[in-house]
Amino acid sequence: MAIVKYKPTTPARRGMTSADYSEITTKKPLKSLVKSKKQNAGRNNAGRITVRHRGGGVKRHYRLLTHDLPNDLKLTIEEIEYDPNRSARIARVKDETGKYYYVLADTSMVKGKTFTTGEKSAIEASNRLPLANIPVGTYVYAIELTPGKGAQLARSAGASTQLMAKEGNYATLRLPSGEVRKVLLTAKASIGTVGNVQHQNVKIGSAGRKRRKGIRPTVRGVVMNAADHPHGGGDGGRHGTGRAPRTPWGQLTLGYRTRRNKQTSKMIVKSRHDSKRRK
Repeated sequence: MAIVKYKPTTPARRGMTSADYSEITTKKPLKSLVKSKKQNAGRNNAGRITVRHRGGGVKRHYRLLTHDLPNDLKLTIEEIEYDPNRSARIARVKDETGKYYYVLADTSMVKGKTFTTGEKSAIEASNRLPLANIPVGTYVYAIELTPGKGAQLARSAGASTQLMAKEGNYATLRLPSGEVRKVLLTAKASIGTVGNVQHQNVKIGSAGRKRRKGIRPTVRGVVMNAADHPHGGGDGGRHGTGRAPRTPWGQLTLGYRTRRNKQTSKMIVKSRHDSKRRK
């Protein structure tokens, strides 16, 4: 997949790029696998903003993806589609009984290709089977953290995870972030790499395009008043007081540990931070 550049007709267009949509085979999603999606502008059920800088944007319909395909299916890819709710492309697939599913599209998926699910599946791209049946060194995506719950790891565009080892009841995986962690061998994964690999290289280019994505402007703390942010205030001269960076509510940031689910720490062999430190 390539990146498309625009003619520099305006200053915004000069640096703007977009993905090549030639791999997408249809414009309309399947009506039975779509539901309406309400724009909450980052607010929770109490109406309070829990995610800042969200709001507006074009209307979207949510595609009902199946992250836990049943076993022993033979699926045929009917269409490769665009999904506005995720960075990856999705594939519309049909099983032998005529039932349709939406699944994440990997780099090898094309219209007309078939793939299978279950323990007896061959070691081929797109096939979905337990980690116990996948050879060490294979790249996988859409991995379950809890067997039967459905894919939770490696679902974004270009993501893939390498199966490093098998020991006892656990497989050791190296995630895209650099983290090395254990997952039960009974958990299922799909072989290959998630498609739309060039997504990270797309340049937004203009403020309007960002707004259409539903992302509102972000204002730096150092340009606010002292009443509005811990970084605010001052006489307009040199910014910063030498204090550690903080959120608008005074919480330490940049290096401050925020993980709450310490129960899963025993599954992490090497953190993503440790993997990036120089020896």
